[in-house]
Amino acid sequence: MSGTIDPTSRVPPEERLAERLKTRLTPRTAVAAAALEEIAAVDRAVFRAIASTPTPMLDEPLRRFSGLANYSKLWLGVGGALFALGGRSGRRAAVTGMVAVGVNSALVNLPMKFASGRARPDRETAGVPAQRWVPMPESTSFPSGHSASGFAFAGAVAASIPALAVPLRGLAAVVAYSRVHTGVHYPGDVVVGSLVGATIGEATALAARSMLRRRARAAVIRGPDQAKG
Repeated sequence: MSGTIDPTSRVPPEERLAERLKTRLTPRTAVAAAALEEIAAVDRAVFRAIASTPTPMLDEPLRRFSGLANYSKLWLGVGGALFALGGRSGRRAAVTGMVAVGVNSALVNLPMKFASGRARPDRETAGVPAQRWVPMPESTSFPSGHSASGFAFAGAVAASIPALAVPLRGLAAVVAYSRVHTGVHYPGDVVVGSLVGATIGEATALAARSMLRRRARAAVIRGPDQAKG
């Protein structure tokens, strides 16, 4: 039936993995399966707790903040400001940050989301207040692309400008929480998305530093030859 969501698609990935482990049960896999099932239970319980906790002062700001991060608009804005006003280090940080966001989007929003197949939360049944709602994305829920993009950008930029590490990661954390608060993600989605994004950000920064070192070595090698010429 068109428009009907398969109930199993709302099952957390960790619970599905637990079911697979049970098919080849050993003492170790039994412990792992039990742990994964408990993590899945906590995931749903935290989502319901956030949904049922009245926060009228936070609802509107977090709803707007969540929307601001759509299509990485928040990070494009920060990157643009760094590029225009931050001098050489700001330009390097902005480019590295946006490369990290691009790599993150290619990995998270395509293969990872497709592989997980987890449906978005049923926020009406969970009791998420309507004043928190943002448009429900059509993509699958796990992992959170917003969370991953924020931490990828923050990690990549912080490698060039360490003073921005705390404020940018703070912004990324607010964006990540806002996705649960507005009912479009489970907590597990944003936790994993944040970890994936942070890893991508660090890897992108490492690659950028390696490229700069190679360029510096090449410039040193070319220097004497150019002087002779």
